[in-house]
Amino acid sequence: MTGWTVDSPQRLTVDGPVTRLDVSLISGRLNVVATDGPARVDVSRVGRRPILVTHQDGRLLIRQQRGREWADALRWLRPFTRFPKVDVSVAVPADVPADLRLVEGSLVASGLRRQTRADVTSGQITLMGLRGSTSATITAGPVEALGVADDLRMETVSGEVILADSAADRVHAQTVSGSITCDLDNPRGSEIRLTTISGGITVRVREDSDLAVQLHTASGRITSGFPQLQTSTFPLANSAGVLGSGDGKLWASATSGSIALLARPVDDDEELP
Repeated sequence: MTGWTVDSPQRLTVDGPVTRLDVSLISGRLNVVATDGPARVDVSRVGRRPILVTHQDGRLLIRQQRGREWADALRWLRPFTRFPKVDVSVAVPADVPADLRLVEGSLVASGLRRQTRADVTSGQITLMGLRGSTSATITAGPVEALGVADDLRMETVSGEVILADSAADRVHAQTVSGSITCDLDNPRGSEIRLTTISGGITVRVREDSDLAVQLHTASGRITSGFPQLQTSTFPLANSAGVLGSGDGKLWASATSGSIALLARPVDDDEELP
């Protein structure tokens, strides 16, 4: 096992293969990117407690050193802004599964291609160019995914969900209080499920999409750029129909909020074989 105790800004290069990444930090900024070279850890800011980095049996573990349990319990009662903030950047091979946890702050993950889990209590999550299985969970704050493919799950209690340039096979986005905005370019057989309790849903899909569509809202309106969908307003607002061959599924539900389904024109370049 190789280990480091980082109590000042420092850049580490990890010797040997990395097959798994686990990061658990309290407050600050975490940036994880894919690299073709050796794994690296760049700590540009450290709080009162050092950051512990260990590498054993292919697992790269990064965490903040914990104090006495009773002292930690008292600190949890204080606002998150009272915690010392750290700034950590990690570069690992693209096929490394990553489990990323941050209590308060900003988390960015990009280029990973196997399995990524991001968990933030209060702050912001940004996902860019991920593949494989991706899940993002945040209690308070927005989650944004750009160019994410394959299997994507995003959940927030209070915050906005934004998905753009997506070609994901499966999308599950859910928020209790907040809006959902999606720009989708999905392959055949895709499955898209969008749910919000309090907030609106805006979805834009290609005008040549192959989707079976069902839209529901208990308190709000439904607008659609696809005339082939049939919309009713009693007893609840519903819109349903089939676009193209209907190989995929789009299901969107809002309890209190409106739903808009927009059609995106297909560019001439996209029509080329």
